[in-house]
Amino acid sequence: MMQARSISRYVLLSLTCLLLLPTLSFALSSSPEPIAHPSASASSVQWMTTVDRERIILTVVAPNGAVFHKEFTSGVTPSFRLQDLGGRLTDGPYTYELRIVPRISAEVRKQLADAREAGDDDAAGRIQAAAGLNANALVQSGSLLVLNGAFVSPDLEEPTARTPQSQGAAPASGTTSAQSMPKVIKPLDVVVADDQIVQGSQCVGLDCVVNESFGFDTVRLKENNTRIHFDDTSTSTGFANHNWQLTANDSASGGANKFSIEDLTAATVPFTITGSSPNNSIFVDSTGRLGLRTATPVLDVHIATGDTPAIRQEQNTSGGFTAQTWDIGGNEANWFVRDVTGGSRLPLRIRPGAPTSSIDISASGAVGVGTASPNSNAKMDVNGAIRMPGITYPTTDNGAWIVNESGAGLALQSAGTLRLKTGGTTDRVTVDATGKVGIGTGSPGSQLVIANGATTSSVNAGATQFTVASSRTFKENIEPIDVPDILAKIESVPVVTYDFRNNGPKDRLGLIAEDFHQIFARGDDKHIDGQEVQMALWMAVQKLTAENKALTERLAKIEGEIAQQKPQP
Repeated sequence: MMQARSISRYVLLSLTCLLLLPTLSFALSSSPEPIAHPSASASSVQWMTTVDRERIILTVVAPNGAVFHKEFTSGVTPSFRLQDLGGRLTDGPYTYELRIVPRISAEVRKQLADAREAGDDDAAGRIQAAAGLNANALVQSGSLLVLNGAFVSPDLEEPTARTPQSQGAAPASGTTSAQSMPKVIKPLDVVVADDQIVQGSQCVGLDCVVNESFGFDTVRLKENNTRIHFDDTSTSTGFANHNWQLTANDSASGGANKFSIEDLTAATVPFTITGSSPNNSIFVDSTGRLGLRTATPVLDVHIATGDTPAIRQEQNTSGGFTAQTWDIGGNEANWFVRDVTGGSRLPLRIRPGAPTSSIDISASGAVGVGTASPNSNAKMDVNGAIRMPGITYPTTDNGAWIVNESGAGLALQSAGTLRLKTGGTTDRVTVDATGKVGIGTGSPGSQLVIANGATTSSVNAGATQFTVASSRTFKENIEPIDVPDILAKIESVPVVTYDFRNNGPKDRLGLIAEDFHQIFARGDDKHIDGQEVQMALWMAVQKLTAENKALTERLAKIEGEIAQQKPQP
């Protein structure tokens, strides 16, 4: 009974091996190489390709994590040398990626740039499709192996462990028993037109032996190229028909130790795990949370590592856009956004311990700094002081600037000067380090200066009038004026007391604009120029002075005449 069961297992094993021979034959084929085939010498690897392109980008990652990245123009063969990573290569598997940068016309580039500027992703997708830009079809990846400091040729073929023999062949000389030489089953085509049940373990592959020790294995694939091929024979319209394959390790010499899921129909490898990956490289718990290097994810995605967990976002040029790479990461020093393409600058950093709502954007779009409730009437609401050292605009001002699209700005200069500018770089109001205020001038000489070119007016504390520029060098069309009835005019303009409306100043003493304008025909009926009032008074004083002089002269004359008529003693 035991012998019959043993023979039955051998037969079942034989049948399974024979049924899977087409799969085993396929497993011997190499991985797809849509871009280039690698050719290795002891000290370098080259990728021979005839694919038309503008450039080809080669990235190689060493076992120790070192990265080699280089672009090769059209006509230049991509290559990787021992010295490219700075000395003797570390033994082990190297992963490479080739990425084609296609030729894209200037017109298509402009269309893509315009779509990006407009934020129209749908339009960008249509432009890419019309130009035949398919980023997924422009990438090839694979592995290289370095042993004893030299590359292993990827074109070597591994021999099978043994040649199938007839069942029951005699043991080789020198063996002590029949059991010491495993029997090899002769392959024969067997078709089982019914369900098949194996109440035991099963081994499939050229290296399976009689009395195979299975341990806890239920099904074992055993040979130098192990594959499971899912061949979907659907031909009816509307039914899925892609063929898939589970692949363990590359078949080429120097290839990767890896486990992959391959889409054979599309000739892609959407999923790969390389050999020696650490525990819990990818872990999905019972709630669907994803852990990367952790078996205890506490959020939807949880990354755990000993130094700076980070995410890289890389846009390459295969889609027709300019290449740009960003990193998002964090450690004990900061959480940051790194502009890798722009020289690895860190335009955004958040330090540990930053208070709640250090930056808070409300539903209205208002940005709060230090407040969770920014005023919706302002684009930015800052709770606290603002300091902007070392920023200059324009370059002639050593200070910080707040500028709008019209060219207006507020400059807080490091020298202690406050400047308000409009119309580009023109000073409108200046407050210098001593507190002097200039309107229309950047260098006030008094506490308040109002300037229009060379014409200036100024006043200091304690003065009741402006000091004005009045030199003949500042004036032209100078004509004297004579108002014979100036005293009558002044007499006809009443001086009144009044209150300004709408909570304006009260109990004021002065003139009414309509009265002054009607009598003197100066200014308008709503405003009075104080200097013109002063000049009217000046002319009145001149008139009175002239009359006084005439009266004085007349009095002197009369007194002389009286003196002549007086009798002598």
